[in-house]
Amino acid sequence: MKSKVTQQPVFNARIQDKLVQNPLVCKIAAVIGRVREFKRQAREYYFEVVLSAHQCPSCGGHLHMTGQSQCTCSCGKTLDPTIAFQKSSCCGAKLLRKTFHYACSKCHNSVPSRFLFDEKLFDANYFREAMRKFRTRSKEKREEIRRPLAESRSGHLPLTEEPDLEAIPGLIQDLNAFIQQESFDIGEFAFDTGCSFHMDDYRQHILSSLSWNGIAFSEIVPIIDDSHQDRVWRFITLVFMDNDRELELRQYGDDLLIQRVYNEANA
Repeated sequence: MKSKVTQQPVFNARIQDKLVQNPLVCKIAAVIGRVREFKRQAREYYFEVVLSAHQCPSCGGHLHMTGQSQCTCSCGKTLDPTIAFQKSSCCGAKLLRKTFHYACSKCHNSVPSRFLFDEKLFDANYFREAMRKFRTRSKEKREEIRRPLAESRSGHLPLTEEPDLEAIPGLIQDLNAFIQQESFDIGEFAFDTGCSFHMDDYRQHILSSLSWNGIAFSEIVPIIDDSHQDRVWRFITLVFMDNDRELELRQYGDDLLIQRVYNEANA
């Protein structure tokens, strides 16, 4: 039986052959072009009809649509026809141009423009001015916060000699009391110098257990008899490997999901 990997290119080739033989697919570019041309002609006719009822306020000449919500007269005057000729249906008032829409100058309700054809208003100048004001307010606010912080900053403290905690009577006892820790002698602690933990052994074991698919932390086989100690050392190794970007750790319910990270170092 052929594998799915082998069958997939054959299947795709058959689909492409059928698409090439489909007359609609072969002519789709021409259809898109005809639709685009029809839309252009419909747009021109729509604006010609809408603007036929209005004249240039300067010379009384005929107006032509030259941009998004912008018309121009032969005398050179350019204006926004929505603001110049349209009133709000709610209050009969003049319209205001916002960033993405027009609004009534009295009640500030949004009003759809009759001089937009299958498009949305975007006032670049209004947006640019709004962003300039926003940046100015943000800069002023940062300055207001920075000013009291700079005034409250302590002066420079030059150290002429190495600090000595013993030079201040009772300082160590006060620090111990602050962190709720009694004084102790180093001899009270026993250190196990015969620790059998070798991180590189765990690292090699973890890498040998990984593929490019994720694996759960609990699925990695222990390499020592003490399962509790093995989990501790295994976790410590994983933290260091995650920090070195050899792998990625993610919480997966009550377990950890270990995912190998591809880079040139471990390719």
